Amino acid sequence: MTDAQETAADLRTTTGGGPPDDVVVPPGGVPIPLLEPREGIPPVVADPDALAEVVAAFAAGTGPVAVDAERASGYRYGQRAYLVQLRREGAGSALIDPVGCPDLSALGEALSGAEWILHAATQDLPCLREIGMVPTSLFDTELAGRLAGFPRVGLGAMVESVLGYALEKGHSAVDWSTRPLPEPWLRYAALDVELLVDLRDALEKELDRQGKLEWARQEFEAIASAPPAPPRKDPWRRTSGMHKVRRRRQMAVVRELWESRDRIAQRRDVSPGKVLGDAAIVEAALALPANVHTLSALPGYGQRMGRRQLDQWMAAVDRAKALPESELPQPGATPVGPPPPRSWADKDPAAAARLAAARTAVSALAEQLNLPQENLITPDTVRRLCWEPPQRLDADAVAQALALHGARPWQIEQVTPILLAALSPTA
Repeated sequence: MTDAQETAADLRTTTGGGPPDDVVVPPGGVPIPLLEPREGIPPVVADPDALAEVVAAFAAGTGPVAVDAERASGYRYGQRAYLVQLRREGAGSALIDPVGCPDLSALGEALSGAEWILHAATQDLPCLREIGMVPTSLFDTELAGRLAGFPRVGLGAMVESVLGYALEKGHSAVDWSTRPLPEPWLRYAALDVELLVDLRDALEKELDRQGKLEWARQEFEAIASAPPAPPRKDPWRRTSGMHKVRRRRQMAVVRELWESRDRIAQRRDVSPGKVLGDAAIVEAALALPANVHTLSALPGYGQRMGRRQLDQWMAAVDRAKALPESELPQPGATPVGPPPPRSWADKDPAAAARLAAARTAVSALAEQLNLPQENLITPDTVRRLCWEPPQRLDADAVAQALALHGARPWQIEQVTPILLAALSPTA
């Protein structure tokens, strides 16, 4: 830790109020700009020999390892990693190019016994898993910030409020598939892991002071042990503006256009939105154009679109229009779980009353514990429990139902009493 970091760390107060009062206040109230990595910008690792050296260095390192990944969302197809950043005591920082080194399983194995520190871990774990990096234990600094009650939990905000440093965040949305990566981007990437270990240590102390460290450990374990998410069923239904599409024939147009766009985007390795926008898909579905000329007059199919492109979109529309009635998509996916809460008052007034009482109780407890309601217990779990409560209303039955819905032990301990009261007929 540098002298400036030690100075900032010494300024942490412990006056008992919780964040944002319980944070480092930089001298003069102005955060210190963090402009350069401690050892400078590390070279980009892009070949097997250089990767082997990094694997050996990080295997020999000590303590937790800071990990981050950069994707090219909005530019490339999918969510693959285009840069992986790491830092560990005794090894320094490393920047690895997964294009040149697509298999990082050896690195993952070398770090399997270490705690991985990530910020917003669920965003990076899928792309890290694709290249062979899967943690056995982790510490999520964003989630830790939520549990500790920080109002702003982005990495820059957390580093500033906890450690007193200002990170430059101007390159977060750039095209990380660019090669070679510009030096300012590499500096930004290296700085993203520069203080993660320091941030983790400070947050652990804060969580321990608030009596929430065990809660955080249970949350981190749930993330680390979660299986990969299954493929989404009917992903075309998530097209932006889909709520405007009412008729089954129109839904078929959305499906055909979405699937055609996805195939083209995958083949060209570009973001689907760069091939055809969601708004254009919905426009064509609503209009059901008769021919290319009609299609070209719709928003999203204008002058810059060539005849070949127009023909391929018109072909998709024609396929949907030619489908027999039996092959048209149904109006909506089969509902899973309770109906939308807005309909509860009509369908089941008692359930609506239970939900209102539960929401009020959860909100009050979350405020008392100084953490977001959704981290105390997920809204979906509350809805499911209120719509279909246990037949036997006692603490054990409510706790068992919460566990079946995926609640962690600390959540069950906190919310069982208030939810039992909300579910009781006299609530």
